[in-house]
Amino acid sequence: MGSDLSLSDEDFGFAFNNVNFSDRLLRIEITCAGGEVSCSSSTLDLVRDRKRRREDNSNKHEEALVIMSEQKPQSGCQDENEYSNCGLITNPSSIVRVRELHISSAILAAKSPFFYKLFSNGMLESEQKQMTLKIDASEETAVMELLNFMYSNSISVTAPSDLLDVIIVADKFEVASCMTHCSRLLLRTPMRFDTALRLLDLPPSLLMADSVKPLITAARQYVPSCYKAILKFVSLSSSSNFQSIDETCFHFRRLEDDMESFMALPLVGIEAILASTGLQVSSEDLLYELVLRWAKSHYSVLEERQEILGSHLSRYIRFPHMTCGKLKKILTSDDFSPSVASKLVIEALFFKAESLDQRSVLAREQPAPFNRRFAERAYIHRPVKIVEFEFPRHQCIVYLDLNREEFRSLFPLGWLSSQTFPLLGQGFSLTAHCNLDQLSGDYFFGVFLGMQDTASASLTVDYEFSVRSKPTEEFEKKFKGSYKFTRGKAVGCKNLLKISFTDLLIKDTPYFINDVLHLRADLTIRP
Repeated sequence: MGSDLSLSDEDFGFAFNNVNFSDRLLRIEITCAGGEVSCSSSTLDLVRDRKRRREDNSNKHEEALVIMSEQKPQSGCQDENEYSNCGLITNPSSIVRVRELHISSAILAAKSPFFYKLFSNGMLESEQKQMTLKIDASEETAVMELLNFMYSNSISVTAPSDLLDVIIVADKFEVASCMTHCSRLLLRTPMRFDTALRLLDLPPSLLMADSVKPLITAARQYVPSCYKAILKFVSLSSSSNFQSIDETCFHFRRLEDDMESFMALPLVGIEAILASTGLQVSSEDLLYELVLRWAKSHYSVLEERQEILGSHLSRYIRFPHMTCGKLKKILTSDDFSPSVASKLVIEALFFKAESLDQRSVLAREQPAPFNRRFAERAYIHRPVKIVEFEFPRHQCIVYLDLNREEFRSLFPLGWLSSQTFPLLGQGFSLTAHCNLDQLSGDYFFGVFLGMQDTASASLTVDYEFSVRSKPTEEFEKKFKGSYKFTRGKAVGCKNLLKISFTDLLIKDTPYFINDVLHLRADLTIRP
């Protein structure tokens, strides 16, 4: 009677290390990387540590384990040639122990192209009944689990770190079914921070394996989620002076610990955070300052830091969404080599000058992962375009665009603030509001101009708000005024469009062009 199961699907656990069902002897030499005497003790310490982490997991193959030492041959071993045959090794500084298993070449070949080629290559080794496999001591448990899986289709370890070890050796010995099995087990296990970092640090070939890709995706989502609090806190502080941020964190122990943890992240962790488009940060400027601080703490040598920023992190930093002031500082700093800095800044400025539609086209045309730096994050403060004039008067024109989803999110009493922009050396921002009129009970859309709390001087500003509208798609003036600003003060219009907010949501109004509301503020300093 036929069967739907192939040899690779059957459970041959009964035949594992059983001489009656085996045709070969596999000699596994567990070595210490580097082969130095001092390495032996560290390897044994590693093995002991791994055993402690596996306290709840039984080791089915402990009987076959032979501990090696630097003692002389026992009785019955007449010379050095017989030394290894007695279960002892002539070079204990590089081989710490040996395990011997009775194996079936057919079963191993059915599960692994590696073993299939080993047993069928026609060379002298493929005809020998005893074969030697050398592995590092750190791989021992994982290799034994892998061999057992090739017979029984099951894994005894459950700890995420142990399952990941098995995946790594399964890739090495080309056992795809084991990689898939362990990946599914890991996906059903709550993600841990150390596991996520190890996943992100896997070799490129393993990162691209189909069975591992869901794990990599989960890890890339998990690492940024661990730092939502600190990134949002840094953003809401609205300060580029990280000394003051540290002082504030002193009063919030958990946030201080998060900052310390962030600064201790390896490169793969920082890359995962920067790759996330969903980060809730106030602006790319502040995120860049935080990353730059991390780079300086990890790479004190300028050339190394420029290499890391230019070759690794620049593909994830959203330069097109930085302010022009920050881009100017990058161009004149030594954060990047001059050629890299010029390329990044020019690219960002050209992108800023394009229309929204053309920006989407440019982003799509860029190959992955470089197209990632053109995507906006979930910025707490919306990016703006600014045109500045110094003569004949200090003046700037600020453009703020809101898509329909952002506009809808303001209802019923929400607000959305722009990035800070400079005006005669002082910081200002635009804020879009949904306001409730107490008399009519209706909600209206309003725009306000505010001076930052960190401002150091008062300024009298003439302001004018405009909105682009159909059919001409030109900006129409909606409100203007003049106000003497001091820090923390704001002024504006509560009903800019003279239409209820609900009507703006449900009706085809002239103010949304391709589902985008285009706002403009003309600001002039009075002498």
